[in-house]
Amino acid sequence: MTAFVTNEKRARLIEGVHAAGREVMAIYQSGFSVETKADQSPLTDADMASHHALIAMLKDLTPEVPVLSEESGEIPFATRQDWQRYWLIDPLDGTKEFVNKNGEFTLNVALIEKGVPVFGIVYAPVLQTTWVGQVGGEVFKIAQGIYVNLQARALPDPETAPWKVVGSRSHGAEAFERFCAGLPAHERVSMGSSIKLCLVAEGQADLYPRLAPTSEWDTAAAQAVVTAAGGEVLNAHTLEPLRCNQQESVLNPHFIVCGQRDERWESALEAALNG
Repeated sequence: MTAFVTNEKRARLIEGVHAAGREVMAIYQSGFSVETKADQSPLTDADMASHHALIAMLKDLTPEVPVLSEESGEIPFATRQDWQRYWLIDPLDGTKEFVNKNGEFTLNVALIEKGVPVFGIVYAPVLQTTWVGQVGGEVFKIAQGIYVNLQARALPDPETAPWKVVGSRSHGAEAFERFCAGLPAHERVSMGSSIKLCLVAEGQADLYPRLAPTSEWDTAAAQAVVTAAGGEVLNAHTLEPLRCNQQESVLNPHFIVCGQRDERWESALEAALNG
């Protein structure tokens, strides 16, 4: 467990993320314009408002720690590779969900130490739900002001309790179908943004295969929550935990989130990747 995030610091981080969320909600409720970035992903006023609010909060709280945001200017790996500790943020994860106004978007803040996400906050302002996890420490959800400790669940017997498999609303449908075809009895849940990982952390889902592109800021905060809750976020090809800041690119490999490893889903995953 990192001793860097004390209870006092954690409380200030949660407060700061919630404050950024209020700025996002003001834009969400009053109307906004949508631009298209170079990678064809959408960008709204809320992305930038959240970016500036979170950067200011982190610089005030931990001025000695560098910050990498999805909306930062590009920081070359030659600079980043020397970072032993840094904040990695996605000011608005699920911008498509934001634009579509289904409420399934989040603000993500992660602390990375030596390439490992060790602390994360995932906040869904429309849902009034916050997931917080510190690897080796506490992991909990705050829903409408109520605190609930989290624990990923053991895989149930699919003959009596079908596995719950989370899928993206927007990406990777063909590979997801191949994966599901190789599973025993299961139910599917569609969800946007990093909430999908948090469902595994809280034992509401068993598996989330992501067989389409993502970036490290999309997953790091929720990975810390999942890990703290006893689950894993694994490279789909190697079944090793995802790591951050290991190369110039910040793109993730395909991955799978699980509460528990099992040869049945591992076989289905291999078939889906080779399909």
